[in-house]
Amino acid sequence: MIKDELKNLITGKTAHIGVIGLGYVGLPLIIEFALKGFPTVGFEVDRKKTDELNQGNSHIVDVPSENVRKALEANKFKATTDFSQLKKCDVIIICVPTPLRKTKDPDMSYILAAGEEIKKYARRGQLVILESTTYPGTTDEVLQPMIEEAGLKLDEDFLLAFSPERVDPGNPQFQTHNITKVVGGVGKDSTEVAALLYAEIVENVHAVSSARVAEACKLWENTFRAINIGMANEMAKVCNALGIDTWEVVRAAA
Repeated sequence: MIKDELKNLITGKTAHIGVIGLGYVGLPLIIEFALKGFPTVGFEVDRKKTDELNQGNSHIVDVPSENVRKALEANKFKATTDFSQLKKCDVIIICVPTPLRKTKDPDMSYILAAGEEIKKYARRGQLVILESTTYPGTTDEVLQPMIEEAGLKLDEDFLLAFSPERVDPGNPQFQTHNITKVVGGVGKDSTEVAALLYAEIVENVHAVSSARVAEACKLWENTFRAINIGMANEMAKVCNALGIDTWEVVRAAA
């Protein structure tokens, strides 16, 4: 079974892990896997970025260049613009941006581009994970059909999951290893294997019943945060207008 094959590769740290997108989400993630002993390859369209990384220079403040050099010296990491190397990967994690358009709907072009590359080089025995923030249903409605166009069947030939990125850039207190990882697969096998994978680098993994629950979880978190920031700003305006020390109010309410 594909589930057992992948589990053996993961527990033996021989699973080849590919990460598409080496920004503030993808780079910390791939270096974490590399430093834990997994062979990794990072995929980027920006050749300047891959050249710098292959020389041991990090462009992300949360990833010291020293860690990149350690991964390179151990022969556990390389960056490339050659997406044909996806065929060698047992695990493919998508960490591309999903900015909002002027109309406030998400720009899915980066996810779709990543999906096209995966479809082009997909093979039996791979686990694909989406981390990019998106709407509930993207994993099974968009990515799954794309991969199946390569002639592969879910559970029989490949596994598919969603695990929202929860990075807080620039915050040294919370980094990849100590931020709880929510994981939801398109099916039980996908959830089980994806959770096992992240447990290799993350202290706490919270498995949920489906990819859609995991996708909705990220939207819930983002909405909750945005509402609280807005409320705090409005309350600060009221306090200032009344001559009240806003921070004293915050401390008292905490």
